Amino acid sequence: MEIGALFYVLAGFAILNSAFHIFLSKVAYYKEPEAQGSLKKAVSVIVCSKNEQENLKVLIPKLLEQDHPNFEIILINDASHDDTKNVIEDFRVKDQRIKMVDVVNNESFWGNKKYALTLGIKKAVNDHLVFIDADCTPNSSQWLSIMSKHFTTDIKIVLGYSGYKKVNDSLLNKLIRYETVLTAIQYFSYALHGNPYMGVGRNLAYTATRFYEVNGFMDHMRILGGDDDLFVNQAANSENTTVSLNEDSFTSSQPKTNWSSWWKQKKRHINTASHYKKTHKRSLGLFYISQIGFFISVILGLFFGLNWILIVSVILVRYVVFWVVMSKGFSRFRESDIIMLLPVLELILLGIQMALFISNMVHRPKQWN
Repeated sequence: MEIGALFYVLAGFAILNSAFHIFLSKVAYYKEPEAQGSLKKAVSVIVCSKNEQENLKVLIPKLLEQDHPNFEIILINDASHDDTKNVIEDFRVKDQRIKMVDVVNNESFWGNKKYALTLGIKKAVNDHLVFIDADCTPNSSQWLSIMSKHFTTDIKIVLGYSGYKKVNDSLLNKLIRYETVLTAIQYFSYALHGNPYMGVGRNLAYTATRFYEVNGFMDHMRILGGDDDLFVNQAANSENTTVSLNEDSFTSSQPKTNWSSWWKQKKRHINTASHYKKTHKRSLGLFYISQIGFFISVILGLFFGLNWILIVSVILVRYVVFWVVMSKGFSRFRESDIIMLLPVLELILLGIQMALFISNMVHRPKQWN
């Protein structure tokens, strides 16, 4: 049986992609140790809200129900033009733990979420900050205690997980949840390997001290988005960062329900990723190339008559590794219902990511909400 150069290309991409998945298995099989911090530390919960009047009516009671002895809630009204300010005011007069920051746009930082968040951080009286988005809810009353307990003398940044609520019979919803868990598997595994590169603002904690040490968001203030991932990319390292994988520390968000709004959201996310450190961009880019290269090599192999037994053998090896790692990871993040669709969702997402990169080269988004 003659083995040509195309087979070696296919095998090379398969080996490279499988190696990445083995690297990403860190989070799937990780046994999280007991957090060493104190449960009694004072915490400031920060929520940035822009036109979120209905979501705040759901979130604020959930925050007030948190089983934590000492916390305040900083609610930021980021120049909303709905009833967000009045909703915050109504809750504020009922509970002294709630404080409001009312943001008025200025010419220098028009529509910039980082500007609003900075004002909220300055308002906080506590050094330990925990962030959640207005359209999220904690999965339990222990969320705040578990997230904040990870803070120690050395640990300044805690990466949490935020999934999306399920919508039955929706391909978009399955794709959103697939992409969310895949991203979580990546950034949690990198952090556990001592190389943190991002977090999500829907469930993230860090100290005000660390925020000011890196001059807050100033290095990327003009970049749309990145108040979470770009900040972590800049401020996190192997010594000061940990992860929280306890299910009670997860949060859940309302997913986009139409393709257009999700497309706009992903365009913003991809735009910020282009500003990661070079080492992270290379590594994440190589993973993407290994996926694309594998599928293109399979197609070319079939087109040019490469022995089908060789092709099937390589495909089987690659998918065994893929399935073992991803199915375990998706179970860990409570998304077992889409495990059977993983190969299909992988292909769909790859095609969309390619289209997003091309789209962002033509037109970049200009508002955070």
